[in-house]
Amino acid sequence: MSVTTERPDPGAVVVPEKPRRGRVKCIVWDLDNTLWNGVLLEDGDVTVRPAVVERIHELDRMGVLHSIASKNDHDAAMEKLTELGLADMFLYPQINWNPKSDSIRNIAKALNLGVDAFAFVDDQEFERAEVAHGLPEVICVDVLELEEALARPEFRPRFVTDESARRREMYRGQLARDELEGEFVGTNEEFLAGLEMAFTIAPARREDLQRAEELTVRTNQLNSTGRTYSYEELDELRESPDHLLLVASLTDRFGGYGKIGLALVEKGEDAWWLRMMLMSCRVMSRGVGMVLLNHILRQAAEAGVTVRADFVETGRNRMMQVTYAFAGFREVSRDGAHVVLEADLGAVQPPPPYVRLEIET
Repeated sequence: MSVTTERPDPGAVVVPEKPRRGRVKCIVWDLDNTLWNGVLLEDGDVTVRPAVVERIHELDRMGVLHSIASKNDHDAAMEKLTELGLADMFLYPQINWNPKSDSIRNIAKALNLGVDAFAFVDDQEFERAEVAHGLPEVICVDVLELEEALARPEFRPRFVTDESARRREMYRGQLARDELEGEFVGTNEEFLAGLEMAFTIAPARREDLQRAEELTVRTNQLNSTGRTYSYEELDELRESPDHLLLVASLTDRFGGYGKIGLALVEKGEDAWWLRMMLMSCRVMSRGVGMVLLNHILRQAAEAGVTVRADFVETGRNRMMQVTYAFAGFREVSRDGAHVVLEADLGAVQPPPPYVRLEIET
């Protein structure tokens, strides 16, 4: 992690390299001679490795997700995982005879995570080499070196929040929503209306800041600048009379998504500068990407000021650029990858009809 000797100006646009700490969001496990001792289809009976299971539960409490990529008989393996009481620990397990790099791609797509957020644990050098060749962004770990690997900062989030321990269940709810959507007959608006979503916007409180820092580190696709903010920076900005720091949460009939949005506004006399806007990729398909943005635009219009926004093209945040465009922003200046956008306050949109907006003060 890079270290600076002086605190950067909160209003400046800086795009540091994403911190290594907490980079791994999901670990994909092999089964035979990795999660358990023995080969299921050859030995019939296998015995779980207690140390591995202990680490899986520990990381789960810290908010790290788990899945499986195993060349095995699907039904037999799932039966054994259920017997061992472990089936619920793994999201979207891929148990088949396909290349494991393909399995990890499928898991990443289902969880809507970049493959650079994954680690893969396997006892077989060939399997690790196949994944490393097909997906060089994935951290590959020999199960014999598991303890050493898990001590690395990539596997250790800085903060463990209340949401961390619930992350697996939140993702399981998302998979259930996706399955329902795939079977739904009707328009997308009708499906979204059936979710009974409530979107809440509130000023950031101190107890929100650990999750807020985590969002700046974990969010890539819907992040306007790619900049990360520390807990201490966010706390200072939260108390600044010249800044507005907002957090957004989302719930629906399946449960809560947690805190999924963050915005930082620098309030000037004639213009508000949107220094940061980000939304968790978990809500990308829920049609709520512009709710927080339009709320800020409405507040600015009521205050009689224009709105400008910093945007930095990171190579991964094209979706946020599209979100700004749909909200009526246009480019007014550019310096390399740093773009300044300005809003058309005459184009402010109300919340979509399938979302109930709740504003806390």
